Amino acid sequence: MGLHLAPSFLFTLFLAIALSNVVLADDININPPVIYDARSLIINGSRQLLFSGSIHYPRTQPEMWPGLIEKAKAGGLNVIQTYVFWNVHEPVEGQFNFAGNADLVRFIKCIHEHGLWVNLRVGPYIAAEWNHGGFPYWLREVANITFRSYNEPFMYHMRRYSEMIINMMKNEKLFFPQGGPIIMAQIENEYGAVQATYREDGAKYIQWAAEMAVGLYRDIPWVMCKQPNAPSLVIETCNGRHCADTFKGPNGPDKPTLWTENWTAQYRAFGDPSSQRSAEDLAFSVANFFAKNGTFVNYYMYYGGTNYGRTSSSFVTTRYYDEAPLDEYGLLREPKWGHLRDVHRALRLSKKALFWGQMSSKRIGKYVEIVTYEKPGDASMCAAFLINNHTKLPKTINFRGLSYYVPSKSISILPDCKTVVFNSQTIIAQHSSRNFVPSRKASNFKWESYRETIPTYNDLPIKDTIPRELYQLTKDASDYAWYSTSFLIDRRDLPMRPDIIPVLEVQNNGHAMVAFVNGEFIGFAHGTLDQKKFSLQRPVNLRPGLNHITLLGMTIGIQNSGAHMEKRWAGPDAVLIKGLNTGTLDLTETNWGHEVGISGEKIPLFLEEGSRKVQWSQDTGLGNSVTWYKTHFKAPEGNNPVAITMDSMNKGMIWVNGNSIGRYWSSFLTPRGRPSQTEYHIPREFLKPKNNLLVVFEEVGGTPENITIMTVNRDTICSVISEVTPPSVKTWERKENELRKVLLVEDMKTGARLTCPDDKVIVDVEFASFGDPIGACGVFSLGTCHSPNSMSVVLERCLGKHSCTIPLAREAFYLAGNIDTCPEIFKSLAVQVRCGKSSMP
Repeated sequence: MGLHLAPSFLFTLFLAIALSNVVLADDININPPVIYDARSLIINGSRQLLFSGSIHYPRTQPEMWPGLIEKAKAGGLNVIQTYVFWNVHEPVEGQFNFAGNADLVRFIKCIHEHGLWVNLRVGPYIAAEWNHGGFPYWLREVANITFRSYNEPFMYHMRRYSEMIINMMKNEKLFFPQGGPIIMAQIENEYGAVQATYREDGAKYIQWAAEMAVGLYRDIPWVMCKQPNAPSLVIETCNGRHCADTFKGPNGPDKPTLWTENWTAQYRAFGDPSSQRSAEDLAFSVANFFAKNGTFVNYYMYYGGTNYGRTSSSFVTTRYYDEAPLDEYGLLREPKWGHLRDVHRALRLSKKALFWGQMSSKRIGKYVEIVTYEKPGDASMCAAFLINNHTKLPKTINFRGLSYYVPSKSISILPDCKTVVFNSQTIIAQHSSRNFVPSRKASNFKWESYRETIPTYNDLPIKDTIPRELYQLTKDASDYAWYSTSFLIDRRDLPMRPDIIPVLEVQNNGHAMVAFVNGEFIGFAHGTLDQKKFSLQRPVNLRPGLNHITLLGMTIGIQNSGAHMEKRWAGPDAVLIKGLNTGTLDLTETNWGHEVGISGEKIPLFLEEGSRKVQWSQDTGLGNSVTWYKTHFKAPEGNNPVAITMDSMNKGMIWVNGNSIGRYWSSFLTPRGRPSQTEYHIPREFLKPKNNLLVVFEEVGGTPENITIMTVNRDTICSVISEVTPPSVKTWERKENELRKVLLVEDMKTGARLTCPDDKVIVDVEFASFGDPIGACGVFSLGTCHSPNSMSVVLERCLGKHSCTIPLAREAFYLAGNIDTCPEIFKSLAVQVRCGKSSMP
């Protein structure tokens, strides 16, 4: 294996020798460059197994950062990955924002304070289901620009921005060689998907991007993800769900195998059904990747977060990657969090063999593979992976004179080539179920409403012969823009029969629209993530004389990916009146008035001061379109996270104390007839003890009476342990080059262990069964085999305790003459308990 030294390494070495007799205060914490070879990154002279998780600072609040990072570290991570969000930091050309949850430096320093490293994805194109892929809107209006191509206007701004970010990191001494946490950076993002579109300019651009990035800072590795034939200066990395199987490897013998995005679930667009990825599948993919020479994996996302305000890309829900190991509220999603923690520990127990042993692979039949890493002549340095790729059948694998039971589609890890310390299909970590509890304090709302005035052509300041393109009109300053035209109708143009009514047809390039005729609400229509174009067709009542058509055009974020993003468009394309006696009337070129935004945004009604500038009325419950609603509420009891339900509304936006919670869209149902998102996160940091202002803008028509504020917990915890479950990986440690049992650590094979979150205790046992229970946490039920003593055993062991262990022994459950009616089957113990505050003083 060739060793890759960053270009400045020899200079750094020479300088260190030259100054060996001079110690400067600023040099005490200086580290050597981060280098790499084909096996791994080498940090401060040491090879590292790197377990990383994506946490995006704008998708959370600064007050949450320490807690999220602490939980990530407890989950076995040693790296945090984040994008850098150009449109957050430079929303207006030359005007910069690094305040609040845009404080990138503070976020990186917070990671450093917790002892973790950073993988910084500079972009500047990031995708990330983020508005415009991270590009600020003003970039579209630069003359002669072509995004992500060998185009001088684009490269000028990309370099200027990248240089600003890198210099900021250098000035704050945040790169690892300076004593900071940043060990790796990324330039561009998944460019391989669009490179062919730009032909020669694509190849020239990607080479330029690599040279530009490395030129800005040379002492850490730079990567490009999903970039076949990446320039030699950077490392090509994999994105996907199963990179052990899909990644052909980096394009160079001196580059390590890195995985920058292991998708922990799937982001959702409005209208999408629920999507999940199991903890078992995630753990399998990680173990398989490290068995195949991998040394870095990043979970995308590790904390999903929230798309506050207007930050999501087109049609993406406000909730982002809620199925991550840390859910939207920052709570541990178990067993995903715990099962990944366990695979990290198992791989670390195998670290020396993985780095210094020789790899060999043996296939047994179609489905079984045994991968070993061992150092000849050193029995203490051996690790093995027993891999069963059959999706339905378990396998018994004979390895070095012993038989090992390996469940279907699973990997067993043997850090000493003898002892199974982890199996990807066998979950020992506890489970949890999320609960939404209506708040007692934040209730009894008194709603007031204020309806937007429906403008006509003469009311609107921007005139044109045709409806203007929506992106160019709004310049991403608002989701909304008014369009209106007026036209004359002669009585003889109208149908004479009462059963024939003219039809308004609006052909629209996206994304959504509300239509009015003579101030009357006519209808709402929208596109989808995959088909943004749509057509609205509604019967309309026209009158002889002057008529007004008014449209409220809406964007739902700007597309985040694809070639030629600077040329995407949206908005009304053709407006027709059909069914007149004189035929179809084309109103597309009859002169249109326009206005960006709605009046309530400009006042603004979502602030206390702005809300006092209009006359509010007591809400009548009629559910009008383009209507603002407001109320006040007390902060919910306790310290648990807070959410709001919007099921009774249709589509719009939410603000709390002037902070945008994001877009809601309850009427866009999944194929199962449910909204894609039902609860919306209100960070506790947005709340005061009382008199919190809640403002909702409803676009289509909904009634706010059923809006509910709730607290969120994962106080329902569970354990499912089988008699064939191996000991917990926490039972083992490596000491003096030997795998040994940890003293004073309970063997999880002997019992199911439950631990309440925070300082809570077990206040109720909701389910207990030793036998063959079925279901999952929150929905358990009895099977055909069940010990009647199950509940009493668990109550005795657990009630009133912060944590407890229930024995996994038949003699513990068959007492007082009870007969085991199913002795021939392997049994499981399923327990579900509820945690809460102790009633003890």
